[in-house]
Amino acid sequence: MNDPDLAADLVRDAGTLAAAMLADGLETHYKTSISDVVSAADHAAEERVVSRLLEHRPDDGVVGEEGASRPGARTWYIDPVDGTYNFLTQVPYWCSAIGLVDEQGPIVGAVYYPARDELWVGGPDRPTTRNAKPVAPLSDQSLDRVSVCTYLHPDKFADDDHFQPWRSVVAATATVRMLGSASIDLSGVASGWSGLFLQKNLNLWDWLPGAALVLGAGGAAEIVEHRGQHWNLAGSRQAVAEATELILAS
Repeated sequence: MNDPDLAADLVRDAGTLAAAMLADGLETHYKTSISDVVSAADHAAEERVVSRLLEHRPDDGVVGEEGASRPGARTWYIDPVDGTYNFLTQVPYWCSAIGLVDEQGPIVGAVYYPARDELWVGGPDRPTTRNAKPVAPLSDQSLDRVSVCTYLHPDKFADDDHFQPWRSVVAATATVRMLGSASIDLSGVASGWSGLFLQKNLNLWDWLPGAALVLGAGGAAEIVEHRGQHWNLAGSRQAVAEATELILAS
């Protein structure tokens, strides 16, 4: 099985398992805050993916949000349930995501959105598809004509190093969406539903799967360092360039 097909199979399996466990009932466990949560489904889905990777790609490394770790020349980053707060509060905006990288960068990403039975797969050398159909190549659009999918934790609003760069970009866009799953947000950017993705300091399992999809759709996915923060930006090349300029000027 090639890498894109394996990634697709893994995320569909993980998302289906998590959805079934949610339907049966789950307990919520808190990590660092009331919005940073985890459940048995996160752990079970990650364990399923890791065991299958050990079978199919025993020489590859693994990094999972829930603690899986194994070194290798290539690395699979696993987010078994992205949007766990939504997941556990019955908001149907969550997914399973996986991204494969090597020393050159992203190879492939896959995201499965169970609530809509939608599966995205793509990467720099594999044009992005949604349910096996190619997405339209991203066309350049200015920020004032697109929506931005974003998030900033409320406790950062009073910190200028976080808030000012974020506000400078958000204020330049047509409208704003805060929906709670970075990987679905990035999949939406790759599909043209949103024009820009903007967050800061993302973990690699939150960033790499969706970033690969945007690259596979002909867009840009970049990390911009400014004022001690790392801003994750993805969208058309024009939108990312305009956002980068605004961040660096803030």
